[in-house]
Amino acid sequence: MNRLEKVKGKLIVSCQALEDEPLHSSFIMGRMAYAALTGGASGIRANTVSDIQEIKKNVELPIIGIIKKQYGDNQVYITPTMNEIDALAAEGVDIIALDGTKRERPDGNTLENLMKEAKRKYPNQLFMADISSVEEAIEAERVGFDIVGTTLVGYTEYTKGNDPLTELEKVIKAVKVPVIGEGNIDTPIKAKKALEIGAYAVVVGGAITRPQQITKKFVAEMEK
Repeated sequence: MNRLEKVKGKLIVSCQALEDEPLHSSFIMGRMAYAALTGGASGIRANTVSDIQEIKKNVELPIIGIIKKQYGDNQVYITPTMNEIDALAAEGVDIIALDGTKRERPDGNTLENLMKEAKRKYPNQLFMADISSVEEAIEAERVGFDIVGTTLVGYTEYTKGNDPLTELEKVIKAVKVPVIGEGNIDTPIKAKKALEIGAYAVVVGGAITRPQQITKKFVAEMEK
């Protein structure tokens, strides 16, 4: 069984905290990943090499690795260039995920050329495209991605307000590669629904690992 098959039909927990968040710490992300493991998660999605290294000390689960890096005011920040792919490949993760949208990349590279170079350098590496629309999923499959994820549905200017599960269903019908449901899947019912629709696996982040977001939801509801 390869590492991808280990997450089939299962939950992947995204353990991330950015610099402006209360839990920003590789040590905390390592413990967060361990908490996810003990809760039954079958995989982890993680940001930055330092967090990934710490997570590996705590769990032996398949890892989807990303590096969030902002280049000026460019909107593409999930593993945006070859530099971030190189760093993740050097560290060793099961899947490298990167922005697979049609938006211009910070270095002006095209998604197709980036994937050609990445596949040439790392022929045995699995790559996942974080997309926001059906057309992006189709293009990601065409240029050689092994997996697509609906990570950015609703997060691009042209998909704001789109329902993640509706788009997930469309993407699954449009491509042959495994599709991971991700992005605003914030309840157990939605996660189960994603699998029923045909998602290969489901990634849940904020609803499990971002206590400030969870707290805000409670407060907002109580103040109505």
